[in-house]
Amino acid sequence: MSTTAPQDAGTTSTLDPITFEVIRNKLSAITEEQAITLKNVSGSPVVTEATDFNVGIYLGDGSVVTMGPQVLFHSGSMASVVRNIITDCEDNPGIEEGDMFVLNDPYKGALHQMDVTFVAPVFAEGRRVAWVGACAHQIDVGGMNFGSWSLAARGVQEEAMLLPGIKLVERGEIRADLWSMLMGMTRMPTTVGLDFKAMIAANNVATSRLQELFERYGLETVLEVMAHELDHSERELRQVLSELPDGVFRAQDWIEHDGHEDKLYEFRVTVTKTGDELTFDFTGTSAQAPGFINCTYSGLVAGVFTALLPTLAPNLRWNEGLLRPVSITAPTGTVANALWPAPVSGATVSAVWVVTNVSFSALSRLVTTSPELSRHGAGVTKGSMSVMVLNGLYPDGSPYGTFLLDSTAGGGGAYRDHDGLTASGDFCVPRPAIANVESHEADGQILFLYRGIVPDSAGPGRQRGGSTVGLALTPHGADQLQAMLIGHGVEVPNSAGIFGGMEGSCNRNELLHRAEGVSPVGRVHSAADQETWVGEREVMGAKPGFFTLRRGDAVSYSFQGGGGYGDPVDRDPALVAQDVATRQVSRGSAAAIYGVVLDDRLQVDDAATHARRFEIRANRLGGAQSSPPTNDPEGGLSGCHDPGGAAGRRLTPDLMVDSDGHVGCTCGHDLGPGSDWKRSARRRTVPAESHGPLVRLHEELELREYVCPSCARLLESNVCRIGAADLITSELT
Repeated sequence: MSTTAPQDAGTTSTLDPITFEVIRNKLSAITEEQAITLKNVSGSPVVTEATDFNVGIYLGDGSVVTMGPQVLFHSGSMASVVRNIITDCEDNPGIEEGDMFVLNDPYKGALHQMDVTFVAPVFAEGRRVAWVGACAHQIDVGGMNFGSWSLAARGVQEEAMLLPGIKLVERGEIRADLWSMLMGMTRMPTTVGLDFKAMIAANNVATSRLQELFERYGLETVLEVMAHELDHSERELRQVLSELPDGVFRAQDWIEHDGHEDKLYEFRVTVTKTGDELTFDFTGTSAQAPGFINCTYSGLVAGVFTALLPTLAPNLRWNEGLLRPVSITAPTGTVANALWPAPVSGATVSAVWVVTNVSFSALSRLVTTSPELSRHGAGVTKGSMSVMVLNGLYPDGSPYGTFLLDSTAGGGGAYRDHDGLTASGDFCVPRPAIANVESHEADGQILFLYRGIVPDSAGPGRQRGGSTVGLALTPHGADQLQAMLIGHGVEVPNSAGIFGGMEGSCNRNELLHRAEGVSPVGRVHSAADQETWVGEREVMGAKPGFFTLRRGDAVSYSFQGGGGYGDPVDRDPALVAQDVATRQVSRGSAAAIYGVVLDDRLQVDDAATHARRFEIRANRLGGAQSSPPTNDPEGGLSGCHDPGGAAGRRLTPDLMVDSDGHVGCTCGHDLGPGSDWKRSARRRTVPAESHGPLVRLHEELELREYVCPSCARLLESNVCRIGAADLITSELT
C-alpha cells in the first residue's frame, strides 16, 4: 500500500509524508501498549496465556481506527458497542471526560455476555474527539452455572449479568456501589475484578498517549490521519475488488445440537461481488435456536469481518474502512441474526464461528478466480471450538476455576502452495497462544495425561490440512471437579476442504472411567492409547454439558483438523511418505485416500502406488480396471494440465469458463454451459470414513464428491443435507 501523505478531496490540510507515517504508526503503537498493559495487569490465564481479548482506538462515532491482532471477533463488534453507548448514555447519565463504560449485552454490540467491554471517551480542547476500548473474555459473569456458558438457558435473561452500558468509572473514579454489585454477581470476583481493572488501566494508558499525540502534532492533524486511515483502507479494498471478476460464491455449514436437542442448524451464505462492492447474504440460514448457540447481528458482522481480513485485505490496514464496500444482510430471527430474547452465551464458539467458516469458504472461492490473489484462498481452519470449564475447591477451601483454551491448537486450512499449519491456532486469532501444560498444572487441580498431535486429523488434499491436537486430563489434589464441555463438530466436519480437498477430522469427546483398581493415569499417554484402554470409554456428543470428573477418571477431547486443498491423489508421494514418517498420516490412510503405498521402511513403492492411484480414479468413475495405463506415470486415466495454459476465465484451479459460457476441466472435458457444472460431473455419495477415520456425519447429512468424467480428478467435496439440491459454489457473471 502507498506510504505517501493524503492528497484526497475532503482533507483539511496537507500532511508531509514523514509526519503522516509517524502519527499512524504511533496510533498502532498505542494499541500495542494497550494490549501490553492489559496482559500485565490481568491475572486470568484467559488473557495472559490465551490472549482472548482485543483493544483499539475509535473515531468519535465509534468507527474502528486501530485494532490489536488478538481475537478478531472482538474488533468486528467494538464499533457497535461504542455507538450503542453514545445512543443510550449521551443524555443520561451523560458522557464526560474521565468516564468509562462497561457493556456485555449481545443485543447492544457484545458477542456474548462473557466478553466484557470497557470503553472510554477521549477529550481534547474541551470536546469529545475519540474513544478507546478493551474487551476480554471473563471466566465467570454469573448466571445459572459456573463459566456462564448457559447450556440449559432458553432466554438471554437466564444466562448471565447483562450490562447494557454502565458508567462504572465516573470522572476518573470507580463507583464503589456499582463495583460491589458487579463483583457480587460473579463467582470469581478476584480474577474478574483484576481483569476489569486491567481493562481500565489499558484504556487510561491509551487515553493518555492519545492526548500526548494531540498536544505534539495538533488535534486536527491527528484526527485527519485517523480519518484518512479509514478512507485509505476503503479505497485499497475497492481497488482489490475491482480487479476481481464479478461473480457469486456460496457456502454452507452446520451446527449440531442446540443445548437442548440434537437438531441440525444450517448456515448458508451467498457472496456477490459486483464492481468494487461485496454483498454477504445469509438467506437460507436456519431459524434461531431455543438454545444458546445463536448470535446477534454484532456477532454476524464480527464473523464476516474476521473472514474478510486475511483473504481480501492481508496487506491493508485493518480498520472499519474495510467494511464500507461491504453490505451484510440476514433475515432476523435466524441463528445468525437472532432476535431478543434468544439465548446467546455460546455465540462465539457456535454461530459466530460458523459464520466465519462459510464467509471464508466463499471468499476463498472468490480470490481463487485471480492468479494474483489465489494464494489467499484456503480450506477452513479448525471449523469448530471446544470449551472446557473446570471448577472446584483448592485444598484450603477457596474456589478454584479455570477456562481451558487448549482447543485453540487445531489444524490450519491448506493453501494453494503449502500445507496447513499443524496446531495452528484459530483463524480469528492472528497471534495464537495456549498455556503451557506446566502452567495449567501449577495453577490448578489438574494433571495432564497427554497433549499431542492426533494422526489422521488433517484434511487430505494435494496440499494437506494441518493436524490437530488432543489432550486428556484428570483431577489432581482434589477428589473431584465439576466439568463442562461444549462445542460442535462431533457429527459435522466443519473444516471444509476446497477444490477437491477433503474435510479435516471431527472433534472427539470421551470420558475414561477407571476400571476396578486401575486408572488411566500413568497408562494413557496418547490418543492412540485410548483405543486399548481396559476401562469404560464413554463417548460423549457435541455438548456433553456438565459432568463430575472424579479422581482416577480422565476426560479426553480432540479438535478439528484443517481442510485440505485439491485432490489428495495429486499429492506428491514423497510428501505422503514424510507425513507417515512424522505420524501425521497413518499407512492405511496413505493408501486408502492418497493412493500411496509404502514398504516396511516407509519408502514409496512406485509400482504399487501407480496401481493404487489408478484404482482410486477408476472407482470414482464407477468401473474398476485390472491394470493402469502404461503411458501415465501418475496412475491417472488421462492427463490434467496446469490451468494457466487453458483459455478462458478461471473458475477454480481445475475449471475454466470459456467465451461461450461453458465450464471445462483443464483436462479438456466440457462440463456444459452455465454455472451448474455439477450436473455434468460424476456425482457420488460416499461414506464419511472414506475421507478419514476421524470424519463422522450427523444422521441428516451426507458426503458428496464431484468428479471430472474424463480425468477422474476430484473437483469438489461437499457435506450436504440428505436429498438437498447440489450447491453451486462458484459462478462468474
